Amino acid sequence: MVSLASRMSLALVLAVAPNQASSLADAQVRAAEFDFAGAATLLKAAAERGDTSAQVAAIYIRGLIDAREASRQGGSPESLAPVHDAVASLERIAKGRPGPAEIARLMLRAAAAAAQSEREEMRLYLETAIRMETLQRAAGMPGAPLVAAGETAGDLWLQVHRYDEARRAYDEAAERQGSSLRILAGRARAARGLDDTPAACSASRALLAAWGARTGDPAELGDARAYVAGSCEGSAR
Repeated sequence: MVSLASRMSLALVLAVAPNQASSLADAQVRAAEFDFAGAATLLKAAAERGDTSAQVAAIYIRGLIDAREASRQGGSPESLAPVHDAVASLERIAKGRPGPAEIARLMLRAAAAAAQSEREEMRLYLETAIRMETLQRAAGMPGAPLVAAGETAGDLWLQVHRYDEARRAYDEAAERQGSSLRILAGRARAARGLDDTPAACSASRALLAAWGARTGDPAELGDARAYVAGSCEGSAR
């Protein structure tokens, strides 16, 4: 399952040099399949070859990884330092212009706020980023690198335990760009957080079906299997 946003991003990727296109396309797939670390490694290599799109994406994905780790450490200034460095790098690239670098900068500001449980600050950055991305895509231009802003917004709302907000973010992202593995996983987690067992079972089963015969076993798949096995016996399919 590949979302509309992913297809648009891949089309843009294929317009660059073949070796760069391969790295970016592979990174897109890794991110879509929950492997941010693998995507970051591919992007770093492409960025070192001089691909500016890969450079923006590498800074962004690495920043999201660092922000999640900072959240685990309580959002201390020390833990957030790499995220702030990434924000500064994206700001220099964006130069105040709308586009992937500026959307990524806003999303990392939201991720930093999430790491400190600053929910309202996070909301403001998310709303601005999603609005910019929506305008970009309406004009046929790229949005956030690799992962649409709405999907990441859902992830951040889950991180701060606002499950109703997370569900809304994933639903709106699906309306804008089509569904994806990440949206299905997010919907399942949001429904579990809301104790909505039928919806959680439905989304978990849909995720497992969409994953199909892919290799790898990310944690999201393990969670879905465990939930279906333990909580979905006899629930509506």
